[in-house]
Amino acid sequence: MLSPLRVAVICGTFLAAALVGGCAEPRGLRVEGPALRPTRMPGPVYVADVSGRPLQQPAVLELTESVVVAELSWRDWGGPTARATGKLGGPWCRPGCRDRPYDATLTLSGLERPEGVAYYRRAAVEPEKPEELPAAAVNVQFEGIRLSSPEL
Repeated sequence: MLSPLRVAVICGTFLAAALVGGCAEPRGLRVEGPALRPTRMPGPVYVADVSGRPLQQPAVLELTESVVVAELSWRDWGGPTARATGKLGGPWCRPGCRDRPYDATLTLSGLERPEGVAYYRRAAVEPEKPEELPAAAVNVQFEGIRLSSPEL
């Protein structure tokens, strides 16, 4: 005769096996429907320039004292990332880039949303042809630029 403890252990083992086996699909996990898309943040979304001014989809953005992106054409704004194409310049490329600035893509990320207003906290600038940048560009930070919070 089986002891009550042994019966409880055997029943518990069978119950656990039934629960685990009953939750599994015989052909594996099946995912249906379209992938989730990132949603836009409700309310206004800003980016701060180097002086802390809040801007929305600016035509010109001074990211640091050394990095300015002008003639911005925004492809995305308000989602987890914002992207624009424009012209890259700054003191490191003068006087040459005043007449011929460098084509570049600007990506803003790190969207934060304190108290109903969202703003981007990081920026990266990717020159279209980095090999054409002057030697002084080696000393310029184009990625991982930390942006200040806008003064709202």
